[in-house]
Amino acid sequence: MKIALGQINPTVGDFSGNAAKMIDFSRRAQADGAGLILFPELSVCGYPPRDLVERPSFVARNRETAEQIAAATRGIAVICGLVTPAESETGKAVMNSAALLQDGKIAFLQSKMLLPTYDVFDEMRNFAPAKSQSLFPFCGNQVALTICEDAWNDKLFWPKRLYTVDPIEALIRSGGNFVLNISASPFWIGKRELRRDMLASIARQHKVPVAMVNQVGGNDSLLFDGSSIVLNPEGNIIAQGRSFEEDLIYFDSKTLTGDLHEQIEGEEASVYSALVLGTRDYMRKCGFQKAIIGLSGGIDSALTAVIAADAVGAENVIGVGMPGPYSSRGSIDDARALARNLGIRFELLSINAAVDAYRQTLQDVFAGRKEDVTEENIQSRARGTLLMALSNKFGAIVLSTGNKSELGVGYCTLYGDMVGGLAVISDVPKTLVYRLSRYANSRRDVIPRDTLEKPPSAELRPDQKDSDSLPPYEVLDAVLEDYVEDAHSAGRIAADRGFDIDVVKRVVRMVDRAEYKRQQAAPGIKISSKAFGYGRRFPIAAKSEV
Repeated sequence: MKIALGQINPTVGDFSGNAAKMIDFSRRAQADGAGLILFPELSVCGYPPRDLVERPSFVARNRETAEQIAAATRGIAVICGLVTPAESETGKAVMNSAALLQDGKIAFLQSKMLLPTYDVFDEMRNFAPAKSQSLFPFCGNQVALTICEDAWNDKLFWPKRLYTVDPIEALIRSGGNFVLNISASPFWIGKRELRRDMLASIARQHKVPVAMVNQVGGNDSLLFDGSSIVLNPEGNIIAQGRSFEEDLIYFDSKTLTGDLHEQIEGEEASVYSALVLGTRDYMRKCGFQKAIIGLSGGIDSALTAVIAADAVGAENVIGVGMPGPYSSRGSIDDARALARNLGIRFELLSINAAVDAYRQTLQDVFAGRKEDVTEENIQSRARGTLLMALSNKFGAIVLSTGNKSELGVGYCTLYGDMVGGLAVISDVPKTLVYRLSRYANSRRDVIPRDTLEKPPSAELRPDQKDSDSLPPYEVLDAVLEDYVEDAHSAGRIAADRGFDIDVVKRVVRMVDRAEYKRQQAAPGIKISSKAFGYGRRFPIAAKSEV
């Protein structure tokens, strides 16, 4: 049988929109001769729905919508993900389920058994796990229908398993000979390769074909890359979907041949595409048409502006230069040149009068005290106030421009450069910011050379450089990777990297002390294995011992 994978971009809670998309993809697949189409995990309601599943009306809409899709797709079988009642006296009230829609009705239901609780996942909070799973016959096969994490516990692949049961192993032992997996598997650097290798291991171990359809698109901080794949029993890829865009691909369940669509390869190209898609979807799904970005003439705001222009169009991006007492002429010129190269609207608003007003208001209460970071932060907060005023007046979202290195050590100002509705590059270390900027320029030369080459500076005091306050970014980013993503101790980092232990301890203390800032930051787009945000939950009021 010809089987289709409907790699779609659903919106959480948009039942009518998600249903229309699935009906459209199903009819296209049927017209192309497919007898079955798979859609991603919780495709009916969108993933992750989080605490929306606690609303009875939300749960009821899942069933109603699935029945509507079934009625509209007669002639092709459809597998989709939805929330269903748990119908048990104890435990959570709902389950994460997959439905087979056939002949105008729900013909089969299977619920997720393994509910992840690590990193960004908290499914045990919302769902009850399935106590058992069963096969269903389809086109001469005994189909093992699984949902995302159900496939992530292969004892031959993982050095340490998270669960005591392996749903796929149990289903194969019961006679299953074809594995179908519907997923909402988020992207991070290296995730596509890991997912591909894991599924290939399952195919080879059990000597069965494995087909996985994955969600694509951004939902809040999570970015889903798609990259749906089908593997033969030897673990070879026989069909694959594109990365970072919706796609419809086909494979033949008998000959095990199918469509091989090109994927975006390379770290810089993949991360850049992820950030563009994440920005576009966050804005679109939150109802914003236009974006506002403070352009300092520096590399971070330049990259953010390039991403925004690619995401929503240059005509929908406003760049704002806000020179202050210590802004260099070159930085203003670089900001203006970037805006001109991108074709975005540019406004120049001096903060000098606002800063002077703050100083005059505070001069008596500050009498006798030296200038310090207080006056630096006043400048940053004056800029933040202007950006939010423009946001209110024009109904546009402010995109903050801080990177992961700054956010990690608190080298940022609350209610200043941290203001905004989305922190586009908050999971991008400074060294990667430079690599992405060069990649962006390789596609179209838009970021001025001076922006790429001058030493980074916040320009909040005379001749200020980032290196005055921070270790070199090559050192800082390496320490942050080891401490934040791998949870290594300061001693181990210093020994493994050959860094000065005092430098490492200083960075670790800065990370721990800045937790209160990060928990007030705008959501960012996750592209690393461990991003700041709800996937990294640390207390604010805690003692740091390094």
